[in-house]
Amino acid sequence: MYRPDQGFLHTKATPTALLFNFHRERTGKVSFPRWLGSKTGQRFPQGFYADDVMNETVEHFLTQTGPVFCLDIGSGTQDALLALPNESLYNWPRWVFPSPARRIAHLIHEATEKKRDIFLFGSTMGGGIGEAVTRHIALGLKVYATEAAAATLHDDQKRVQAMGIELRECCPQRAYPIHLADFSQEFWFNLLTMLNLPLPSLTIASAQDHGFSPAGNRTFRMQTWKTLLCESKEISSWIYHTVPKPLTRLAALAQSTAGPVADTGTSALLGFLCEQSLVDRSFREGITLVNAGNTHILAALLYQGRVFGLYEQHTGLVDKDHLSRDLHDFRLGWLPIEQVQEERGHGTAYAERPQEAGSFDATFITGPAREKYAGLGRFTNPCGDMMQAGCFGLIHGLASQHQKNSRENTLWWMSTIWQKHGHAII
Repeated sequence: MYRPDQGFLHTKATPTALLFNFHRERTGKVSFPRWLGSKTGQRFPQGFYADDVMNETVEHFLTQTGPVFCLDIGSGTQDALLALPNESLYNWPRWVFPSPARRIAHLIHEATEKKRDIFLFGSTMGGGIGEAVTRHIALGLKVYATEAAAATLHDDQKRVQAMGIELRECCPQRAYPIHLADFSQEFWFNLLTMLNLPLPSLTIASAQDHGFSPAGNRTFRMQTWKTLLCESKEISSWIYHTVPKPLTRLAALAQSTAGPVADTGTSALLGFLCEQSLVDRSFREGITLVNAGNTHILAALLYQGRVFGLYEQHTGLVDKDHLSRDLHDFRLGWLPIEQVQEERGHGTAYAERPQEAGSFDATFITGPAREKYAGLGRFTNPCGDMMQAGCFGLIHGLASQHQKNSRENTLWWMSTIWQKHGHAII
């Protein structure tokens, strides 16, 4: 934990903590010295760097890694961005396409019109195809699926079979095969090649994952958020390089991209942190961030660049007055998970908040459905492009992770040298 008056507080002293406290005691400044790469006079909360995040930090990362392909997969759209080194972020190529689930639903509808049985195979992906599958079965047509593909519809195989879906690993004769996947490298790389753009050295992607939970995935999802809040309130640490086993959709996504992945909630929040004015505001007082997506609403309580509360609902179930009431109680910590779930939302998750954070009244809203909630806060466009906020968040978060790891390694090396030569660090 970092406190301006006490430095880093740890049960076990780390090189970062030791060197920070050494510098604070010798100079009286609650900042990292210029020779450690941070600007003099700026506060340095653990894991966050107050540089110009979408310039110095990201550009340094891209120079080392090469082009990075960022993909933010929602229920309505999939938003993509190719981050290029030595190029202004405003010139980075970007796309907004229908989501993979919408494309799969369209293929199922086509098979329905042609009165053909279908065979679903591939990997677990995002929902959004349930209505098309139900309609197909209601018209007397057969639906076959592998176990992995069937998990797209529900984690409980008995419920999948109760829908009328037959589980099998081979495609029956005369059935129309439909491949399920959130990411197609062939599609994206062919698009980049056709546009004479460089292929990426790394792909990072985000998708919403409720987790494997046959008994009820909404509760499991909020438990996952609660675990992240307890482990670290720094959003960049919520990017997975090794995906937890229960997160089956993200695991399948990571396998297909061969890169780090994150939940869409994480990418949305990281997108807000690309706006330096919002980060600066969070160091003066607690603020509320609201991402109004096509089907889901995510709200977060942010103080000093860290998250102390999360709220999730469905956009179609919450009007402006409803969201206003929920946000009021959420800011106070009075909105329980049970109440949100009774109203068919996902729920809430809280961490103990510092009293100095205040009321979190200042509210900032982004997302494609934000007009629905006009008047509840100030609209914001991270990096000037609302639809690419998640993609900008992914590259910013990944670059911040890289910067933190690099500085930790440098500080460890320096502390080792100093100790070897007998210098007192504390």
